Amino acid sequence: MNKIYTIGHNKKSLRKFIELLHQAQVTKVIDVRLNNSSQLVGFAKKDDLSFILNLVGIEYEHLPQLAPTKKIREKFKQDNNWDEYKEAYLQLLDERGALNFLEQSFKDSETICLLCAEDKPDQCHRRLLAECVPSYHPDIEICHL
Repeated sequence: MNKIYTIGHNKKSLRKFIELLHQAQVTKVIDVRLNNSSQLVGFAKKDDLSFILNLVGIEYEHLPQLAPTKKIREKFKQDNNWDEYKEAYLQLLDERGALNFLEQSFKDSETICLLCAEDKPDQCHRRLLAECVPSYHPDIEICHL
């Protein structure tokens, strides 16, 4: 069975982050954050993360097309309405044809992991994105690291 993994970098040390990826035998991390260059993201800053992952044999790709817009994120921060956020994000994915961006990774038999900041997947767009994949690939199992 094929798997798609998700991980958030918040509340994880670099060591723990890499250990989780290695244990899952991830070969490619797909960064689905809109903003990945702030000093606040520590080791997960785009250029640093790409370099670190390359050192441990994991490919890195940033696909901001899979991230919610700033407007969607700000509205959720204001009203904390998960149902509205989920609906807006899923509609955005559909409008963008977002799952086409992931298709190549599956064709290349990569073991991919979707990356964002949130520690837990419960109220995170990476979980919503991952949950869309089985509609195209019914044999895919979702695992959150």
